[in-house]
Amino acid sequence: MKKTVLFLSDRTGITAETLGHSLLTQFNDLDIRQFTMPFIDTVKKAQKIADKINQIAREESQPLVFCTLLNQEIYSIISKSDCILYDFFNHFIAPLEAQLGMKSSHTIGRTHGMNDINSYHDRIEAVNFSLNSDDGLGISSYDEADIILTGVSRSGKTPTSIYISIQYGIKVANYPLIEQDLEDYVLPDVLKPYKEKLFGLIITPDKLHQIRSERRAKSKYASLMQCEHEVHTSELMFINEKIPLLETSSVSIEEIATIIIDKLCLRRQLYG
Repeated sequence: MKKTVLFLSDRTGITAETLGHSLLTQFNDLDIRQFTMPFIDTVKKAQKIADKINQIAREESQPLVFCTLLNQEIYSIISKSDCILYDFFNHFIAPLEAQLGMKSSHTIGRTHGMNDINSYHDRIEAVNFSLNSDDGLGISSYDEADIILTGVSRSGKTPTSIYISIQYGIKVANYPLIEQDLEDYVLPDVLKPYKEKLFGLIITPDKLHQIRSERRAKSKYASLMQCEHEVHTSELMFINEKIPLLETSSVSIEEIATIIIDKLCLRRQLYG
């Protein structure tokens, strides 16, 4: 089934996208064409989008619209368009107001804003740390790391590091295991002082072969035999050293991050 989906917001649209996608992933056979429309902060913009919604409804069918709109005049324009509307804020805020016995601030942009400047600076500092400690860099700063991801090349260390630092303000370093590191099935000397911070990432040899072949086709580095060797020996190392590990081949970055933070018992502070 094909359906047009719009994510509308008076700010970034991240909340509408995240919640909307979470719901839509439950429908395996749904083929969506999506539009994200952030910063709908004037009546003129709202009317233009309402016209687009009506056009889609005439040409196809009523689109699904997920929105986080707090301005009532703008919301009224969108709500009168020919769509199936899912309004996250108004649907949940009114019952919360009743339950808590207080009015919400109805302040735009709270979810992804900079209301707590100290938390924002912590997050920026964590991102800078992760960038400066990527792929074996910044070893002298490992004392400051909250997590040190390790694994063979292309096992998902860098994207996971960056995601955790951006999303949670946690300082993440990552160290790539090269062939020389894997000879004795023991941790490289540089990692031994930080054993409690380590988390190992592994990947299936077939998946690793595919990823590496896209970068360096027909090289020893990308060969299936080399991938099998590195994956097998790194996994044995993690097991021998009692390093927590995760196979990442079919796991999303969001899930990887949550599992790592949970297993290392770190405070899961969501910054948005």
